[in-house]
Amino acid sequence: MHGEHDTHQGGAGSCAASCSSEENSALPPLPIAAATYWLVLSTLMMSAKARKEERTASPLWHRALERYREELNQNEDYQSVTEIASLDDLLNYTKTIEKSLPRDRNAFGSLQRLGPALKFVDDFSAVIAVCFGADAKLTAFVWGSIRLMLTLASSAGDTFKDVLDMLEELSLTLPRLRTYETSLEMDRVLEAALVDVYTEVICFYARCIHFFRSHPHVLLRRGAWEDFRDDFARTLKRIRRLSTTVENEADFARMKCDRGKYDEVLGLMEKFKETKLQEDGPKRYQNIPSTLNPRFWGREDVLNALQEALSPEQKSCQLKTFALYGMGGVGKTQIALQYANRHRESYKTVLWVSADNVINMGQSFREIAKLLGLSQTEQEVQDTQGCMLKVKNWLTEASDPWILIFDNADNLEVLRHAWPTNGAGSVLLTTRDANAVHSPASKGFHVQPFDVAVGSEVLLNLVGLDCTSTSNREKAVEITKALGGLPLALTQVGGFIVQRKLPLRDFLPLYERNASRIDARKTSISDYEHTLSTVWEMSMKRLEGDARILFDMMPYFQPDGIDEIILSQGSRSLHEPTYEFLQDDMDLGDAEEVLLRTSLVNKNAENAVLSIHRLIQATILRNQSPDAQKKIFDIVVRILSWGFPNTWSEDIGHQFQSWANCEKCLPHVNHLVAQRERHKIGLACPQGYGELLLRCSWYLYERECYDIAKSLINAALETFEDKSTLSYASAVDLLGLLDLDMNNPDKALIPFEEAFAIRKRLLKPTDGMIASSLNNIALAYTEMGELDKAYATHEEAISIRLGTNSDRIGNSYSNMSSLLLRMNKPDEAENMLKRCPSLKDFTDETFIKTGNPRFSGDMVLLSRIRIKQGRLDEALRLASKALAFRKKLLGNRLKTCDSLYDVASLLHMHGNSASAIELLSQLTNIAGSIPEGKGQLARAYYKLAVLQHERGRHEESHTCKEMAESLRAELKPDAEGAAFIEEEFRWAVCQLDTLEKCRNRAMLRKSLATWPQTLDQTYDHILTAISEEDSEYAMRILQWLTFSARLLSAEEIAEVVAIDVARNPAFDPNKVLEDR
Repeated sequence: MHGEHDTHQGGAGSCAASCSSEENSALPPLPIAAATYWLVLSTLMMSAKARKEERTASPLWHRALERYREELNQNEDYQSVTEIASLDDLLNYTKTIEKSLPRDRNAFGSLQRLGPALKFVDDFSAVIAVCFGADAKLTAFVWGSIRLMLTLASSAGDTFKDVLDMLEELSLTLPRLRTYETSLEMDRVLEAALVDVYTEVICFYARCIHFFRSHPHVLLRRGAWEDFRDDFARTLKRIRRLSTTVENEADFARMKCDRGKYDEVLGLMEKFKETKLQEDGPKRYQNIPSTLNPRFWGREDVLNALQEALSPEQKSCQLKTFALYGMGGVGKTQIALQYANRHRESYKTVLWVSADNVINMGQSFREIAKLLGLSQTEQEVQDTQGCMLKVKNWLTEASDPWILIFDNADNLEVLRHAWPTNGAGSVLLTTRDANAVHSPASKGFHVQPFDVAVGSEVLLNLVGLDCTSTSNREKAVEITKALGGLPLALTQVGGFIVQRKLPLRDFLPLYERNASRIDARKTSISDYEHTLSTVWEMSMKRLEGDARILFDMMPYFQPDGIDEIILSQGSRSLHEPTYEFLQDDMDLGDAEEVLLRTSLVNKNAENAVLSIHRLIQATILRNQSPDAQKKIFDIVVRILSWGFPNTWSEDIGHQFQSWANCEKCLPHVNHLVAQRERHKIGLACPQGYGELLLRCSWYLYERECYDIAKSLINAALETFEDKSTLSYASAVDLLGLLDLDMNNPDKALIPFEEAFAIRKRLLKPTDGMIASSLNNIALAYTEMGELDKAYATHEEAISIRLGTNSDRIGNSYSNMSSLLLRMNKPDEAENMLKRCPSLKDFTDETFIKTGNPRFSGDMVLLSRIRIKQGRLDEALRLASKALAFRKKLLGNRLKTCDSLYDVASLLHMHGNSASAIELLSQLTNIAGSIPEGKGQLARAYYKLAVLQHERGRHEESHTCKEMAESLRAELKPDAEGAAFIEEEFRWAVCQLDTLEKCRNRAMLRKSLATWPQTLDQTYDHILTAISEEDSEYAMRILQWLTFSARLLSAEEIAEVVAIDVARNPAFDPNKVLEDR
């Protein structure tokens, strides 16, 4: 059996040429893209007047000017700012103030840099004029304000350089737009974002002018300058956020103009936007498990501490967090419920998460996501990581107060990926771990059992007796001491006394007769479970027949959700008369009725799901002999095996049709493993238990839950006593696949070869499992770079599968196609992929109509083939469809991250960098929420560093690069100091001599696509990897790229680069070519 394995191919990275500009010769040369941009812009501005007549400025712009006037607070200044109409006027003005500047080299240098920086302001102003028909007055407020700022600051030499630096930094923060796009579709969101950016800019200018007018003297300025710098920092942060919105919306509008090319991407982006809109709804959400407990008593000190720490009225810029910690049964959950119910009107949203283990917590987040309307389809509801991420994002964005409660979070590690990062809310957790007070919470309260006085009052209140009676108080004190003041014990005993109508004086004698093992020491707090078990035994002793058998099975299932279908379907393979009642609805119902009548179990009538208290489970287990535990454990193992397919005797591929049953049984397998470890339960059949873990591990592998899959498969390997069976070979094989998917091919090859050796001893040479082993070994060779070995091994697997008419032949063809692509043979790779029987028609729908996740991998593969062939539009369409399919079927897992990266890279190649950044941000959110996501996270952050650098966002670029390198150092400590391997990179300067001629665009793209994709290949390797017929042209292309100004995609090179080949220029790394 083999899952989906995609080779990670990226687009060829490259660099752009630079050119010198005839105009503004005092300024540094601009990149080709910028020079071309200005040529078109000059034509554009000539038509602005005509366009103005067609468009009427929005009322939003007039409101922006009203805000500007308010901030300025000087009518004289308001009139004077309109005297400067353009950037050229402003630059001419700066020459007049140079002489008056203090002889400060830094200030003079900053003034010299101001011209190039203000080009970005000019770009933005041009976009406003073109898109909205804005009159000259709107742009004049920009230039006139800057002139007035410079005038005022130049006379105040102490702050002049700071003002220049602010102007430069603000300019670099503005959105990057293509001013030559006169037909950009303008919608409400884009218009509002543009106006918001414009408003922020001119209003800051106004505040700066007002500051200097209000602080004319040096001492006044010095005292207030830090406050003004803080104001600037806040403004800059707002403009960054708004600029991102502008760029994203502009990309979106641009793609709408070419729907045939971007349909799939637009569909994805629209879904992202819809999700955000759904998250913004002003509704009240609450999923508190139960209402106020009328029997709740005391604990006002704890509730007051919670109110003080978590109340929404306590304003805070950070999350408010609190931990209730203490021993089990002390009442932590009841206190949390009491607080949630008492203050439910104070919070817009109250959310409850069962956090005792990863699986139960995932179920809670799925329910919450559904409640919040974040998950619509069944696939979305089943996507645990996706639901968790959506809920966390929702909490971050929510402006109204909320509280999130993690109940029974005894293992704090479980909370690592679920803990909210920020937001206007509170987080409360109940746990036995006292360390929770320091992390993840910031405050806490140690919940203790009741003291004798309070405990006796609680007991008397529970049984409805007079608290003022001396006799009642004395008996209640005796019982409270015996139970150690534990709230749960007092509650259970109180219920028992009421049910039996026992006088208080009769309880302890009855208790002692039924608990002869309990002595004076066993009445202490730590032995409360024995007390409770004794109480429950009085109901348990009356059980018999089918009810007793069903009850004895209960500890081995996850207590909160035992679906009847598991019992009825799973028991069909037992072939034991004792358990036949489980298959009959009437008999099973009769057994349940007895348990329900004695309140030993509960049942949700709507979905036929049983539940049982954990302490009752513990009591049942303690009352069972080791032999009984062993036998019943084996029965439950066989029942749960029903939910998972056999993976070791037949090469069956993905079993996505079984996922629904697997999901039902998964929490119970997880619980079964924990119970065995906790109670040291022996195994009647180690082979059967190991096979259940193996079945479950394969499912988790297919759902990309690699960390849990690995822990279970290691447990299975330890359990198997016979290391020569097919099931053992399958377990070893799966261990290799996990290593392979986590990018450890050398490590994966070892278990692959071990599994292969076992299968060769047990099976015929033509068996499908032999072909499966060869297939996996070939995959490891491919990732190790041993391509010839991989090719030969794949051929062996194909030969076996063809000879036996295996329905798995498509898997071999797909993997061979991926190998051929790695060997830089995209056309052969396409022909190989077309041989897959299931892809016969070769349309987009062919790939995804079966719902098989492997076929989405084939779609990704074809997308990467198209990249190599230079057919980028098709590549984008295929990659986008694969992303939509994976997100729907797999949810937010590693392969979804992989597809997000592919689509983002292709959008970058198409020049839609803002949308690429948006998708990469989605990727970082997803990868950051899954334990196995660090590799994807590192790659995404590095890509973001490249994109942000291209867009002039140097601070963001530096931050992203640092995060990428930090993650890589964590994953690969031996790679410290090495160049970061990523698909987009700068090529080494190529020492070639001359350039003779250009090729047409199609041939250029084809040559670009033949380049290797990683930095670890030397220049010699680069040349040998290029096909002979393209080598001469590829060399020329490489030489063009030595004139590097910034990273440029292959598509951009084909569109933009223009060389005057008639001059046959000699190669000079220091020379700058003219832009044509």
